[in-house]
Amino acid sequence: MTEPAIQFKITLAQLNPTVGDVAGNAVKARAARAQARADGGDLLVLPELFITGYPPEDLVLKPAFQAACRAAVEELARETADGGPAVLIGTPWVEDGKLYNACALLDGGRIAALRFKANLPNYGVFDEKRLFARGPAAGPVTIRGIRVGVPICEDIWLEESEDYENVVECLAETGAEILVVPNGSPYARDKNDLRLSIAVARVTESGLPLVYLNQIGGQDELVFDGASFALNADLSVAAQLPAFVENITTLLWRKTDAGWRCTGPVAPIVDGDKGDYAACVLGLRDYVGKNGFPGVLLGVSGGIDSALCAAIAVDALGAGRVRGIMLPFRFTAQVSLDDAAKLADALGFRYEVLPIADAVNGFEKILSGTFAGLPRDITEENLQARTRGTLLMAISNKTGAMVVTTGNKSEMSVGYATLYGDMNGGFNPIKDIYKTEVFRLSSLRNVWKPDGALGPSGEVIPVNIITRPPTAELRDNQTDQDSLPPYDMLDGILERLVEREQPLVDIIAAGFDPAVVTRIDRLLNIAEYKRRQAAPGVKVTQKNFGRDRRYPITNKFRDTGKSLPAPDETLVSRATRGSAEAFEG
Repeated sequence: MTEPAIQFKITLAQLNPTVGDVAGNAVKARAARAQARADGGDLLVLPELFITGYPPEDLVLKPAFQAACRAAVEELARETADGGPAVLIGTPWVEDGKLYNACALLDGGRIAALRFKANLPNYGVFDEKRLFARGPAAGPVTIRGIRVGVPICEDIWLEESEDYENVVECLAETGAEILVVPNGSPYARDKNDLRLSIAVARVTESGLPLVYLNQIGGQDELVFDGASFALNADLSVAAQLPAFVENITTLLWRKTDAGWRCTGPVAPIVDGDKGDYAACVLGLRDYVGKNGFPGVLLGVSGGIDSALCAAIAVDALGAGRVRGIMLPFRFTAQVSLDDAAKLADALGFRYEVLPIADAVNGFEKILSGTFAGLPRDITEENLQARTRGTLLMAISNKTGAMVVTTGNKSEMSVGYATLYGDMNGGFNPIKDIYKTEVFRLSSLRNVWKPDGALGPSGEVIPVNIITRPPTAELRDNQTDQDSLPPYDMLDGILERLVEREQPLVDIIAAGFDPAVVTRIDRLLNIAEYKRRQAAPGVKVTQKNFGRDRRYPITNKFRDTGKSLPAPDETLVSRATRGSAEAFEG
């Protein structure tokens, strides 16, 4: 009779897949399995839908893509006939004409077991209900004599309800000894605390230790931070992997009288402003690298937004792959020219000055007849921004370098992001960063940089850029706040409007000036079409279990700012069960 195992080695492969690169992702899986084998691992765990990259969106609906994923998983399964570690790998799976978000156990040269995701997220950035069929709650899989429960990501996230299957309870009742959870959980500020609280709830309910494996990497607007961890059954931290870097760690679990227990490495967590900055760096790096751009270029204005973007770009790609262009016009102050040059020198990137007066004057000359008799207004001022965007895109077309756009969330929200190609280009690393945080991140970068950053240490953003009032050249050298409220006020209003969707009456009750709140709400609404045309960019905020903001461009509704009318329940006839059933036939 075989003695029960007294130890079990689980290798966590916190890796960075590329969506659609089935062969490349399989190569990563093989390399991780080789590492697991060298470590004496019994089981290699890879993230959710690893073979496709996550999230695959509608790509996963293509039959040719489904077939490529299955063929790759089958080949990996055959390779496990060598007696090495078993593999848990995320993959799409077609069964009885239905497509599932699955996790396949590869062992002994076969696909030894399949588990399907039961709870499909359909909020925020997730859209899985339209892609996948809902899988059943199933029992554990057996690996080297150990019963391992495999809930997939969302299967541990919510409390039991009519729409939510309690997968963890099912696993505990059917004999699971350890929970192993493959995830594709994107970064958001304070997300680590949320993940940990969810895991603690599941461990408390089940009495089982839990391994939480997350992928890392940028995928379009999402950034996955890794930060994988494991909890013992007594809720102590068994291991914590680092964030924002690939990591392969083998954890040794020992069976005790109280169940399985592990003591592994515990890396410090990067969160808050540091987490946001690291996410911006990783998101830009992967967008450039995975899409094959040789480097980036950006308009450098001498202002804080382009300075922060330049620092992020150099940290992501290295100074040799970053090019800065100053595009001055007659309103450009000498201090802006000086600060832009100092920034380029501190960060070490290629920098050049291309005056745009000839181009702007040329446009005005062409339009002089058409505009004859009409007063000068913002139209002529906006020609500066459009000229800059045209020149940056021309350099991009000629060199292949991608234009980094530099509009922050505050100004993009109200339609003010137009300077220096703010809305023209390939990718915006600060698209989801409010202006007040732009100032904080710029100061932070002068005293800290994330692990793996390729830029220099120390003060890289001239202090004068951070402390000087931001100027808006489109408004004849006025400060932005001559036409916008102070940024702490603007961001406070926008956060309530965008993230919380509060009625204006509640925002005013919080102490904000009614006229300012009404004006910002109006600007937010009429700028919807601009935001639709903006480049993609890193997402760092998330409404937990809520929807992303998706408003129609053509939209006549406006919140009046008055108290909301109370519903009149006396007007509503409520159907009884009997009448409802009779109506339905």
